Amino acid sequence: MLRVLAVDDEEPALAELLYLLRADPRVRSAEGATDATDALRRIGRALDAGPDGGDAIDVLFLDIQMAGLTGLDVARLIAGFARPPLIVFVTAHEDFAVQAFDLKAVDYVLKPVRRERLAEAVRRVAEQAAVARPPAIDRSADRIPVELGGVTRLVNIADITYAEAQGDYARLHTGDGSHLVRIPLSTLEERWQPHGFVRIHRRHLVALHRIDELRLDGGGMSVRIGEAVLAVSRRHASRVRELLMRQAGS
Repeated sequence: MLRVLAVDDEEPALAELLYLLRADPRVRSAEGATDATDALRRIGRALDAGPDGGDAIDVLFLDIQMAGLTGLDVARLIAGFARPPLIVFVTAHEDFAVQAFDLKAVDYVLKPVRRERLAEAVRRVAEQAAVARPPAIDRSADRIPVELGGVTRLVNIADITYAEAQGDYARLHTGDGSHLVRIPLSTLEERWQPHGFVRIHRRHLVALHRIDELRLDGGGMSVRIGEAVLAVSRRHASRVRELLMRQAGS
């Protein structure tokens, strides 16, 4: 769940952006600032509070052309912080995209903002946030019950390397065996995103940090997790490669 600060000196545009962000179920909170100075003040409070503080900010949705400091100026100022918020630029101008991505922006959204395009930006931010720093989660959710010979056993999610779809069931693979649970893979995908799991195929959900190798063979892609080699579908290939590169650089 993301904590968002949106910054735009045009109040109608800011209000519309906040409305769309607050409607997204992945956004815990969305606050607004109408100038860069106010935004920097709030970012300062967020950094003082720490990642679990009440003023914490996970991502900035920044307009670029504003009176005084621009959104690019704000991004440059916070780039040197130990844990700066992620950045998505929201602008009516295409000309600044190269500078934006040089500043490690997660996304670059053009105005007028479409709901579907903004949802895609939020998805990218949520994935990067999960890889960079998994959010605090209820410790009771760190284990999953499985049935084994009439006995219920609790398996640590941290021990699961990947999950495999088997109809309405999922087979959970660990270093010492596997377990079948009556939970669809789509449900596990939603629940386990904070644990660093990503979908690589309609049949497979993997723990990103458990991937040992990324393989490119004849135009196809696969990953190796221990002895298992799992295909990555074309639909998920670019996202998997991007997440692995970000993980390697973090």
